[in-house]
Amino acid sequence: MDPHANGPRRRIGIGHTYDDAPGRSARIRGMSTFPLTLVVITHNEADTIGRCLDSVPFAAEKLVVDSGSDDDTVAIAQAHGARVVQQAWLGFGAQRNFATTQCSNAWILALDADETLTPELVAELKERLPQLMTSDIPAAYLRRSTIYMGAPMRWYRPAVGEKLARLYHRDRARWTDARVHESLRFDGDAPTLHAPFNHINNPTLPHKQLKVLRYAELKCRDWLEKGKPVRMWQAPFVFALAFIKDYVFRLAFLDGWRGFMIAHTAASYAIYKRMRYYEMRHNPESVDSAAKLLTRHGIDR
Repeated sequence: MDPHANGPRRRIGIGHTYDDAPGRSARIRGMSTFPLTLVVITHNEADTIGRCLDSVPFAAEKLVVDSGSDDDTVAIAQAHGARVVQQAWLGFGAQRNFATTQCSNAWILALDADETLTPELVAELKERLPQLMTSDIPAAYLRRSTIYMGAPMRWYRPAVGEKLARLYHRDRARWTDARVHESLRFDGDAPTLHAPFNHINNPTLPHKQLKVLRYAELKCRDWLEKGKPVRMWQAPFVFALAFIKDYVFRLAFLDGWRGFMIAHTAASYAIYKRMRYYEMRHNPESVDSAAKLLTRHGIDR
């Protein structure tokens, strides 16, 4: 049965409509909370999870999918109104897809524990969600603003208004199964909200380096599984080109020394994961050996 057959429809962006009968949008607007689930995947996020959950006051459900935290993440999440589900780590994409199956509502807002909605975005979502949630759109893009070394980045393009699909209908969108750098996939157009949400990008450089180490390992395992060719001949150019792309063309240089550091870190990640993948292919025993080491130090799980 056509869900829009019983009443008039109005436009909501390119190619999308919402059901205006009999006042579904108005009913949602009148609710103190919306039929939406905030979902956060966690592992040892005690320092940030409370702030993340509190930043979304309009969600009818707050769900934390935890992968065996041994700090106070679970207790803090529950104290801040979240339902906690335990799931052994599956990789970023698969973990997010599992989390989707645990949500009580069809509409889902996905945040990381180190991300928070700004008051401006909360106000915009409260205004637009009733219309979006009664439409046939699959998802919506939010804009992310990055706080790096204690202050917002002002010019570096990936850290200023980066568009990420984080609001979605569980039956119309799905996360890729990548171990890392997963993305939300869906068909059709999706509107973009204007106000940003904040991302506290690693509180210190040691945090960032450990994250780079872990992400490189996960990415290389994906490449290994897919049989990606080794192209070490590219290595002499990768660092320089990656640095120039971020520092010059993505305007990191306008953020001063912080911009230099973020561009350098990105270029280092680009070359390191290629060197590590070369090692995996030429010394297969290094995969398990490194996994044990990283797990022992709490970097992998």
